[in-house]
Amino acid sequence: MNLLASGIAPNPALESASIAPSVPQLKRDLRRAQLRKRTMALALIAPLAIFLMITFVVPIAVLLKRAIENPEVATTLPHTVAALSKWDRKQVPGDAAFVALAQDLTLAKQQNTAGALARRINSEIPGARSVIMKTMRAMPPVDADGQPIPATGIRQALIELDAQWAEPEYWRVIAKNGSRYSPYYLLASVDMQQDSLGQIERKPADQSAYQEIFGRTFLISMVATLCCLAIGYPLAYWLSTMSERRSNLFMILVLIPFWTSILVRVASWIVLLQSEGLVNTALMSLGLTHAPLELLFNRIGVYISMTHILLPFMILPLYSVMKSIPPTYLRAAISLGSHPFAAFWRVYVPQTYPGIGAGGLLVFILALGYYITPALLGGPNEQLVSYYVAYFTNVTLNWGMASALGALLFAATLVLYGVYRRFAKLEVSM
Repeated sequence: MNLLASGIAPNPALESASIAPSVPQLKRDLRRAQLRKRTMALALIAPLAIFLMITFVVPIAVLLKRAIENPEVATTLPHTVAALSKWDRKQVPGDAAFVALAQDLTLAKQQNTAGALARRINSEIPGARSVIMKTMRAMPPVDADGQPIPATGIRQALIELDAQWAEPEYWRVIAKNGSRYSPYYLLASVDMQQDSLGQIERKPADQSAYQEIFGRTFLISMVATLCCLAIGYPLAYWLSTMSERRSNLFMILVLIPFWTSILVRVASWIVLLQSEGLVNTALMSLGLTHAPLELLFNRIGVYISMTHILLPFMILPLYSVMKSIPPTYLRAAISLGSHPFAAFWRVYVPQTYPGIGAGGLLVFILALGYYITPALLGGPNEQLVSYYVAYFTNVTLNWGMASALGALLFAATLVLYGVYRRFAKLEVSM
């Protein structure tokens, strides 16, 4: 019935309430809209996330796994490891361990898998490779008539084959490395090891080298970072005081090294720094030196080349921060009676700390992983951790040791980045 015809006036509030959606409906619509936006955002970044996962996250995960993986003994000698599980590691094990060893080496001979086992045990006991290979070739053990030796005689047969099996040292190494995962490579990368009972101890001085290598890596990286800061800070300040057109022109000159291969730049420094090179010739022509300086195959050449290559990575963060600092701050401090140097040091420099931190962290992290420059310009005492990672990867094929060194270097980089982020947050809060 028509409300007007009936004499009843329409109620606008009731009509709007019947037409407008309810509050729960609005919430559901809002959740759907937000879900659509999140789905669209995830779809847009999914290709990049998958690319980073395949090329960055997965290799790092494999690297960390290989650093703690120790499968050679566990996969090649499973019966021997089981037989030694309750051994006290003090005296030579019983007959069951000798029988299990003969069984495992016989299978390894058939499958040709004893090479990795021999290399692994030889890394702890020099000369063990020949013992393992000789024993494997004699499997299965037979007597003089070519008949299989019974289980009760295998112990004596192995000891007659090589007297080393009568010593508990070989058996301790097998028992100690019976697990598929162990900290062996990680401990070795910091000059530590496990004794026969599994206790962690320091390696002998004549076998320790990696702590010195890590110390050298951090020292060279720190010196290169400080050199880049000493050169890059005034250069970035000079560029920030120019007009935009001139600063862009000079910034192109700073970025030119990015367009040249690192190998080409290192080769150029070899030409410049050699005894008859341009640098020594110029110094002798000016009378500053009477004989050529030793600038190659030592730490000086490494510092010079690394500073040249890494300098743009210091200048760019500094320049971006300095360009955002109003020049009126410095002029105001001077107008209030401060000495120009004091005004620069107390007013301007603190505002550039974010650029110093970002540039220093970037240069230091890049320097930690340098390989080509120290390898070509440095001597044996200038090689960084990356050189030994490449050595274990390409020469000795010791992926466990290479992964352990790389994992420690990666962990050090994460720690440095965490420290920088913490200090950056403190500066912002203050």
